[in-house]
Amino acid sequence: MPGITGKDQVLSTYADKLSVLDAPKGRSLTQDALRRLTRNKAAVLSIGMLVLIVLVAFIGPYFVPWGYSEVDWSNIRKPPNFEAQHYLGTDQNGRDMLARVLQGTQMSLIVAAVATLVSVFIGVIYGAVAGYFGGRVDAIMMRIVDVMYALPYILFVIILVVMFGRNPVLLFVGIGAIEWLTMARIVRGQTLTLKEREFVEAARASGAKPFTIILRHIVPNLTGPVVIYATLTIPEIIIAESFLSYLGLGVQEPQTSLGTLISAGAPVAEVMPWLLLAPAAVLVTMLFCLTYVGDGLRDALDPKDR
Repeated sequence: MPGITGKDQVLSTYADKLSVLDAPKGRSLTQDALRRLTRNKAAVLSIGMLVLIVLVAFIGPYFVPWGYSEVDWSNIRKPPNFEAQHYLGTDQNGRDMLARVLQGTQMSLIVAAVATLVSVFIGVIYGAVAGYFGGRVDAIMMRIVDVMYALPYILFVIILVVMFGRNPVLLFVGIGAIEWLTMARIVRGQTLTLKEREFVEAARASGAKPFTIILRHIVPNLTGPVVIYATLTIPEIIIAESFLSYLGLGVQEPQTSLGTLISAGAPVAEVMPWLLLAPAAVLVTMLFCLTYVGDGLRDALDPKDR
Protein backbone atom coordinates (compact mmCIF):
# COMPACT_ATOMS: atom_id res chain seq x y z
CA MET A 1 0.00 0.00 0.00
CA PRO A 2 1.27 3.48 -0.79
CA GLY A 3 2.42 5.60 2.14
CA ILE A 4 3.38 2.62 4.33
CA THR A 5 7.08 1.86 4.60
CA GLY A 6 8.68 -1.46 5.55
CA LYS A 7 9.47 -0.08 8.97
CA ASP A 8 5.80 0.77 9.51
CA GLN A 9 4.79 -2.76 8.55
CA VAL A 10 7.26 -4.27 11.04
CA LEU A 11 5.98 -2.02 13.85
CA SER A 12 2.38 -2.85 12.99
CA THR A 13 3.09 -6.59 13.06
CA TYR A 14 4.93 -6.24 16.41
CA ALA A 15 2.02 -4.26 17.88
CA ASP A 16 -0.44 -6.92 16.75
CA LYS A 17 1.63 -9.60 18.49
CA LEU A 18 1.73 -7.57 21.70
CA SER A 19 -2.02 -7.06 21.61
CA VAL A 20 -2.54 -10.83 21.30
CA LEU A 21 -0.16 -11.52 24.19
CA ASP A 22 -1.78 -8.90 26.38
CA ALA A 23 -5.36 -10.04 25.67
CA PRO A 24 -7.03 -11.52 28.75
CA LYS A 25 -7.40 -15.26 28.57
CA GLY A 26 -10.81 -16.82 29.13
CA ARG A 27 -11.44 -18.06 32.68
CA SER A 28 -14.00 -20.48 33.99
CA LEU A 29 -16.45 -19.43 36.68
CA THR A 30 -14.47 -21.38 39.28
CA GLN A 31 -11.21 -19.69 38.30
CA ASP A 32 -12.88 -16.31 38.34
CA ALA A 33 -14.34 -16.97 41.80
CA LEU A 34 -10.95 -18.09 43.15
CA ARG A 35 -9.29 -15.00 41.70
CA ARG A 36 -11.86 -12.74 43.35
CA LEU A 37 -11.55 -14.61 46.64
CA THR A 38 -7.75 -14.37 46.71
CA ARG A 39 -8.02 -10.61 46.20
CA ASN A 40 -9.99 -10.38 49.46
CA LYS A 41 -7.15 -10.09 51.98
CA ALA A 42 -9.43 -10.43 55.01
CA ALA A 43 -10.92 -13.68 53.66
CA VAL A 44 -7.51 -15.13 52.78
CA LEU A 45 -6.11 -14.25 56.20
CA SER A 46 -9.19 -15.74 57.86
CA ILE A 47 -8.82 -18.99 55.89
CA GLY A 48 -5.20 -19.20 57.02
CA MET A 49 -6.19 -18.60 60.64
CA LEU A 50 -8.91 -21.27 60.48
CA VAL A 51 -6.51 -23.81 58.99
CA LEU A 52 -4.04 -23.01 61.77
CA ILE A 53 -6.72 -23.39 64.45
CA VAL A 54 -7.85 -26.75 63.04
CA LEU A 55 -4.30 -28.07 62.83
CA VAL A 56 -3.40 -26.93 66.35
CA ALA A 57 -6.67 -28.29 67.79
CA PHE A 58 -6.26 -31.78 66.33
CA ILE A 59 -2.46 -32.14 66.36
CA GLY A 60 -1.61 -30.04 69.41
CA PRO A 61 -2.83 -32.53 72.05
CA TYR A 62 -0.08 -34.96 71.00
CA PHE A 63 2.52 -32.40 72.07
CA VAL A 64 0.87 -31.27 75.31
CA PRO A 65 2.32 -33.08 78.35
CA TRP A 66 -1.06 -33.26 80.10
CA GLY A 67 -4.33 -34.92 79.08
CA TYR A 68 -7.53 -32.87 79.06
CA SER A 69 -8.98 -34.95 81.93
CA GLU A 70 -5.72 -35.56 83.80
CA VAL A 71 -5.53 -34.00 87.27
CA ASP A 72 -2.37 -32.40 88.72
CA TRP A 73 -3.09 -32.42 92.45
CA SER A 74 -0.10 -30.21 93.22
CA ASN A 75 -1.28 -27.43 90.89
CA ILE A 76 -4.94 -26.67 91.44
CA ARG A 77 -6.32 -23.28 90.40
CA LYS A 78 -2.87 -22.12 89.38
CA PRO A 79 -2.15 -19.38 86.80
CA PRO A 80 0.07 -20.12 83.80
CA ASN A 81 3.22 -21.87 85.03
CA PHE A 82 5.93 -22.85 82.55
CA GLU A 83 7.95 -24.79 85.12
CA ALA A 84 5.01 -27.15 85.76
CA GLN A 85 4.24 -27.18 82.01
CA HIS A 86 0.81 -25.66 82.53
CA TYR A 87 1.15 -22.97 79.87
CA LEU A 88 -2.42 -21.68 80.29
CA GLY A 89 -2.78 -22.56 83.96
CA THR A 90 -5.08 -25.11 85.58
CA ASP A 91 -8.78 -25.14 86.44
CA GLN A 92 -10.58 -25.75 89.75
CA ASN A 93 -9.81 -29.47 89.53
CA GLY A 94 -6.15 -29.15 88.59
CA ARG A 95 -6.64 -29.99 84.90
CA ASP A 96 -4.41 -28.38 82.31
CA MET A 97 -6.23 -25.53 80.55
CA LEU A 98 -4.22 -25.75 77.33
CA ALA A 99 -5.21 -29.40 76.89
CA ARG A 100 -8.82 -28.59 77.71
CA VAL A 101 -8.96 -25.64 75.32
CA LEU A 102 -7.60 -27.83 72.52
CA GLN A 103 -10.13 -30.55 73.33
CA GLY A 104 -12.93 -27.97 73.55
CA THR A 105 -11.96 -26.50 70.17
CA GLN A 106 -12.04 -30.00 68.67
CA MET A 107 -15.52 -30.64 70.02
CA SER A 108 -16.88 -27.28 68.87
CA LEU A 109 -15.45 -27.80 65.37
CA ILE A 110 -16.89 -31.32 65.16
CA VAL A 111 -20.32 -30.14 66.30
CA ALA A 112 -20.23 -27.29 63.78
CA ALA A 113 -19.11 -29.55 60.90
CA VAL A 114 -21.59 -32.36 61.55
CA ALA A 115 -24.54 -30.08 62.27
CA THR A 116 -23.78 -28.02 59.17
CA LEU A 117 -23.70 -31.15 57.00
CA VAL A 118 -27.02 -32.27 58.48
CA SER A 119 -28.62 -28.87 57.88
CA VAL A 120 -27.26 -28.66 54.32
CA PHE A 121 -28.42 -32.17 53.41
CA ILE A 122 -31.94 -31.71 54.78
CA GLY A 123 -32.32 -28.11 53.62
CA VAL A 124 -31.12 -28.69 50.05
CA ILE A 125 -33.30 -31.75 49.43
CA TYR A 126 -36.34 -30.27 51.15
CA GLY A 127 -36.09 -26.86 49.47
CA ALA A 128 -35.36 -28.32 46.02
CA VAL A 129 -38.36 -30.65 46.18
CA ALA A 130 -40.67 -27.87 47.36
CA GLY A 131 -39.47 -25.43 44.71
CA TYR A 132 -39.53 -27.90 41.83
CA PHE A 133 -43.02 -29.34 42.39
CA GLY A 134 -44.55 -26.02 43.48
CA GLY A 135 -48.30 -25.60 43.92
CA ARG A 136 -49.94 -27.41 46.82
CA VAL A 137 -46.80 -29.45 47.60
CA ASP A 138 -44.77 -26.24 47.97
CA ALA A 139 -47.45 -24.59 50.10
CA ILE A 140 -47.70 -27.51 52.52
CA MET A 141 -43.94 -27.96 52.84
CA MET A 142 -43.34 -24.26 53.45
CA ARG A 143 -46.10 -24.12 56.08
CA ILE A 144 -44.27 -26.89 57.92
CA VAL A 145 -41.14 -24.76 57.81
CA ASP A 146 -43.08 -21.78 59.21
CA VAL A 147 -44.41 -23.89 62.08
CA MET A 148 -40.93 -25.16 62.94
CA TYR A 149 -39.61 -21.58 62.82
CA ALA A 150 -42.07 -20.72 65.59
CA LEU A 151 -40.69 -23.45 67.86
CA PRO A 152 -37.58 -22.43 69.85
CA TYR A 153 -34.70 -24.78 69.21
CA ILE A 154 -33.91 -24.80 72.94
CA LEU A 155 -37.24 -26.54 73.55
CA PHE A 156 -36.46 -29.06 70.83
CA VAL A 157 -33.05 -29.86 72.33
CA ILE A 158 -34.52 -30.12 75.85
CA ILE A 159 -37.06 -32.65 74.55
CA LEU A 160 -34.26 -34.69 72.98
CA VAL A 161 -32.22 -34.60 76.20
CA VAL A 162 -35.21 -35.67 78.32
CA MET A 163 -36.14 -38.50 75.96
CA PHE A 164 -32.70 -39.88 75.06
CA GLY A 165 -30.28 -38.52 77.66
CA ARG A 166 -27.29 -36.22 77.25
CA ASN A 167 -25.64 -37.63 74.16
CA PRO A 168 -23.29 -35.51 72.02
CA VAL A 169 -24.74 -37.11 68.88
CA LEU A 170 -28.17 -35.79 69.81
CA LEU A 171 -26.63 -32.35 70.15
CA PHE A 172 -25.39 -32.58 66.55
CA VAL A 173 -28.79 -33.77 65.32
CA GLY A 174 -30.75 -31.26 67.39
CA ILE A 175 -28.84 -28.23 66.15
CA GLY A 176 -28.66 -29.47 62.55
CA ALA A 177 -32.37 -30.29 62.51
CA ILE A 178 -33.20 -26.65 63.26
CA GLU A 179 -30.60 -24.84 61.16
CA TRP A 180 -31.86 -26.41 57.90
CA LEU A 181 -34.97 -24.22 57.85
CA THR A 182 -33.30 -21.13 56.39
CA MET A 183 -31.31 -23.29 53.98
CA ALA A 184 -34.57 -24.81 52.71
CA ARG A 185 -36.03 -21.37 52.02
CA ILE A 186 -32.94 -20.21 50.14
CA VAL A 187 -32.79 -23.39 48.03
CA ARG A 188 -36.51 -23.24 47.32
CA GLY A 189 -36.22 -19.69 45.99
CA GLN A 190 -33.28 -20.62 43.75
CA THR A 191 -35.10 -23.73 42.51
CA LEU A 192 -38.13 -21.70 41.46
CA THR A 193 -35.83 -19.83 39.08
CA LEU A 194 -33.75 -22.80 37.91
CA LYS A 195 -36.71 -24.99 36.99
CA GLU A 196 -37.66 -22.53 34.23
CA ARG A 197 -34.22 -22.67 32.61
CA GLU A 198 -33.63 -24.32 29.26
CA PHE A 199 -31.52 -27.23 30.50
CA VAL A 200 -34.27 -28.26 32.94
CA GLU A 201 -36.88 -27.99 30.21
CA ALA A 202 -34.69 -30.14 27.96
CA ALA A 203 -34.28 -32.78 30.68
CA ARG A 204 -38.03 -32.79 31.27
CA ALA A 205 -38.72 -33.12 27.55
CA SER A 206 -36.34 -36.06 27.31
CA GLY A 207 -38.46 -37.97 29.82
CA ALA A 208 -36.27 -37.63 32.91
CA LYS A 209 -38.05 -38.27 36.20
CA PRO A 210 -38.58 -35.32 38.60
CA PHE A 211 -36.16 -36.55 41.26
CA THR A 212 -33.54 -37.27 38.61
CA ILE A 213 -33.88 -33.68 37.38
CA ILE A 214 -33.62 -32.38 40.94
CA LEU A 215 -30.49 -34.38 41.79
CA ARG A 216 -28.64 -34.13 38.46
CA HIS A 217 -29.60 -30.70 37.15
CA ILE A 218 -30.94 -28.46 39.91
CA VAL A 219 -28.89 -29.37 43.00
CA PRO A 220 -25.47 -29.06 41.22
CA ASN A 221 -26.43 -25.53 40.15
CA LEU A 222 -27.12 -24.55 43.77
CA THR A 223 -23.49 -24.93 44.83
CA GLY A 224 -22.78 -21.20 45.13
CA PRO A 225 -25.66 -20.19 47.44
CA VAL A 226 -25.34 -23.41 49.46
CA VAL A 227 -21.59 -22.98 50.08
CA ILE A 228 -22.06 -19.34 51.06
CA TYR A 229 -24.87 -20.02 53.50
CA ALA A 230 -23.16 -23.12 54.92
CA THR A 231 -20.09 -21.01 55.72
CA LEU A 232 -22.27 -18.42 57.44
CA THR A 233 -24.17 -21.17 59.30
CA ILE A 234 -21.08 -22.58 61.02
CA PRO A 235 -20.67 -19.55 63.37
CA GLU A 236 -24.37 -19.77 64.28
CA ILE A 237 -23.99 -23.45 65.16
CA ILE A 238 -20.87 -22.80 67.24
CA ILE A 239 -22.72 -20.08 69.15
CA ALA A 240 -25.74 -22.36 69.61
CA GLU A 241 -23.57 -25.19 70.93
CA SER A 242 -21.76 -22.81 73.26
CA PHE A 243 -25.07 -21.46 74.55
CA LEU A 244 -26.45 -24.96 75.15
CA SER A 245 -23.25 -25.99 76.92
CA TYR A 246 -23.43 -22.80 78.97
CA LEU A 247 -26.92 -23.87 80.10
CA GLY A 248 -25.69 -27.36 80.91
CA LEU A 249 -27.53 -29.00 77.99
CA GLY A 250 -24.53 -29.55 75.75
CA VAL A 251 -21.31 -31.49 76.09
CA GLN A 252 -20.87 -33.06 79.52
CA GLU A 253 -17.85 -34.12 81.57
CA PRO A 254 -15.29 -35.50 81.04
CA GLN A 255 -15.69 -34.15 77.50
CA THR A 256 -15.58 -30.41 77.06
CA SER A 257 -16.26 -27.70 74.51
CA LEU A 258 -15.55 -24.00 74.27
CA GLY A 259 -19.02 -23.26 75.59
CA THR A 260 -18.49 -25.55 78.57
CA LEU A 261 -15.14 -23.91 79.36
CA ILE A 262 -16.63 -20.43 79.11
CA SER A 263 -19.50 -21.51 81.36
CA ALA A 264 -17.04 -22.77 83.97
CA GLY A 265 -14.75 -19.75 83.73
CA ALA A 266 -17.33 -16.94 83.72
CA PRO A 267 -18.33 -17.17 87.45
CA VAL A 268 -14.69 -17.04 88.60
CA ALA A 269 -13.36 -14.61 85.98
CA GLU A 270 -12.35 -12.01 88.58
CA VAL A 271 -10.31 -14.50 90.60
CA MET A 272 -9.03 -16.78 87.83
CA PRO A 273 -9.30 -14.83 84.57
CA TRP A 274 -7.21 -17.37 82.61
CA LEU A 275 -10.10 -19.84 82.80
CA LEU A 276 -12.27 -17.50 80.72
CA LEU A 277 -9.81 -15.61 78.53
CA ALA A 278 -8.30 -18.57 76.66
CA PRO A 279 -11.51 -20.31 75.47
CA ALA A 280 -13.25 -16.98 74.84
CA ALA A 281 -10.33 -15.76 72.69
CA VAL A 282 -10.39 -18.94 70.59
CA LEU A 283 -14.16 -18.77 70.15
CA VAL A 284 -14.14 -15.10 69.15
CA THR A 285 -11.27 -15.66 66.71
CA MET A 286 -13.11 -18.57 65.06
CA LEU A 287 -16.33 -16.60 64.74
CA PHE A 288 -14.61 -13.57 63.20
CA CYS A 289 -12.67 -15.75 60.73
CA LEU A 290 -15.75 -17.69 59.65
CA THR A 291 -17.69 -14.48 59.17
CA TYR A 292 -14.97 -12.98 56.96
CA VAL A 293 -14.69 -16.20 54.95
CA GLY A 294 -18.45 -16.22 54.41
CA ASP A 295 -18.40 -12.60 53.27
CA GLY A 296 -15.50 -13.32 50.93
CA LEU A 297 -17.26 -16.32 49.37
CA ARG A 298 -20.43 -14.30 48.94
CA ASP A 299 -18.55 -11.57 47.09
CA ALA A 300 -16.59 -14.07 45.00
CA LEU A 301 -19.60 -16.14 43.96
CA ASP A 302 -22.07 -13.31 43.46
CA PRO A 303 -22.86 -13.24 39.73
CA LYS A 304 -23.92 -9.58 39.92
CA ASP A 305 -20.33 -8.54 40.66
CA ARG A 306 -18.75 -10.40 37.72
